[in-house]
Amino acid sequence: MSAAYLVLDDGRIFVGKSWAQTGTTFGEAVFQTGMTGYQETLTDPSYHKQVVVMTAPHIGNTGVNREDLESKRIWVAGFVVRNPSSITSNWRSDATLEDELKENDIVGIQGVDTRALTRHLRDRGAMRVGIFSGQDLTREEMVIQVRKQPIMTGAYLTEDVSTSQTYVVPAQGEKKFTVAAIDLGIKAATPKALSLRGVEVHVMPFDSTFEEIMSIKPDGVFLSNGPGDPATMTEVIAVVREILGAHVPLFGICFGHQILGRALGFETYKLQFGHRGINQPVIDKKTGQVEITAHNHGFALAAPTDRTFSTVYGQGEVTHVSLNDGVVEGLALTETPAFSVQYHPEAAAGPHDADYLFDRFISLMQDNPQKLEVK
Repeated sequence: MSAAYLVLDDGRIFVGKSWAQTGTTFGEAVFQTGMTGYQETLTDPSYHKQVVVMTAPHIGNTGVNREDLESKRIWVAGFVVRNPSSITSNWRSDATLEDELKENDIVGIQGVDTRALTRHLRDRGAMRVGIFSGQDLTREEMVIQVRKQPIMTGAYLTEDVSTSQTYVVPAQGEKKFTVAAIDLGIKAATPKALSLRGVEVHVMPFDSTFEEIMSIKPDGVFLSNGPGDPATMTEVIAVVREILGAHVPLFGICFGHQILGRALGFETYKLQFGHRGINQPVIDKKTGQVEITAHNHGFALAAPTDRTFSTVYGQGEVTHVSLNDGVVEGLALTETPAFSVQYHPEAAAGPHDADYLFDRFISLMQDNPQKLEVK
């Protein structure tokens, strides 16, 4: 086991040991605070081009299995842990975590003080990072390589993670509704949550046109999570505006929430270090109820949290706010059937406090008085 180096673009270097695949990788350094769910994190397309630092010190004890994959591959650019488990103990396990990372050519590093690294990122912000193992480079050469990498602001990544063609997840039991889910980096748990509620989900490519979406005569449209800068998604934003104009019920989460916000005329901005983990407190402004929620986002929406706002689609309001930093966590229109949240109601892995949002989407489709006639 050779030495490995985690190199940040501000020049700080953490020394550890090689783990998983040996080599070099680059990405945006982000930290994930969940104590469970590392497999779901690794296979979440929203982590594309990111090197994930796990703050929990002990990772890998339950191995990996085929049932808990959120997509067909691992998306993280690199994986940083303090103490990888030396054994795997779970009746559902198919392989060790390290073997799975090697099979997917994921460069990792172990033995890093991940909590010190997390504190550094909290103070300095998410930044470019490189992991170097098996390389004969000076410290200066490694820092220079990291600083040559692209930043996340302005990154257009959805094309990398979206499906290339539509596929259907059938409703379980009686079919009640048809939903077009725009795949911006969707997780498998989301169509499953809808199918359990009698929804036939057509998962469609991110660049589907309004006409293509309407051709399946959807009762509703879902905007998924995904990676990159929402400001780059101009064509999707234009399609969302057509959907809003047609009064088709719309529900967006995470990246989809940001895209809905931009469709309504708001700006998005890069957070200092983002929200990533399964323990993020959010308050519902109407009820005062606090939900513990699963997050994975580095951008946020600049919408007013202290008042309602006007759009060409009618009045709107901020429905949920982060209790940690006041970030907008939910939007709803009052005259058009559309709402969104910044977090993950499918919570794979994570708490189920926000599971009711899928039921709210069902109610929105059920109560929608307007149906678009497709010619």
